[in-house]
Amino acid sequence: MKPDPFSLSPVMSVHDAARALLARDLCGAPVVDERGVLVGMFSEADALKSTLDADYHGAGAGCVADYMSREILGVAVSATVQEAAEMLLRHHRRILPVVQGPRLVGQLSRGDVLRRVVPTRAAPP
Repeated sequence: MKPDPFSLSPVMSVHDAARALLARDLCGAPVVDERGVLVGMFSEADALKSTLDADYHGAGAGCVADYMSREILGVAVSATVQEAAEMLLRHHRRILPVVQGPRLVGQLSRGDVLRRVVPTRAAPP
C-alpha cells in the first residue's frame, strides 16, 4: 500500500486532473473532499470522456465531480493481501483506494499486491 496517495479534488477542472495524471504516470486517482473523505475515483477513461464531450460535442470541460465514478470500490485498511487481490481481479481494477471508514488512507495497485506475493529470490531450477 502507498500511504497518503496523490488525490484529486472534486472541484478541480478535468483538464488539470488529466494533466496531473499524465505528469505522475497514473491510470487514475482517488477524489477526496475538503475533509479527506473519499467521494469518487477519476480515471484516464473519465478524462477521455470529458475531452470528447468538450472537443466533439461542444460541452464545457467541467470539473472532476462531473466525470468521476461515484461507485467507490475501496478496500479496508484491515483487509488481507488475498482479499485485496481478489477484489482487484473480481472487479477488473488496476488500483483500489484503501479506506479507514470514509477516509482515504492509502492506495493499493496490482503491482503492490504482486510484490507481496511473488518471492524475491529465484526458484530452484
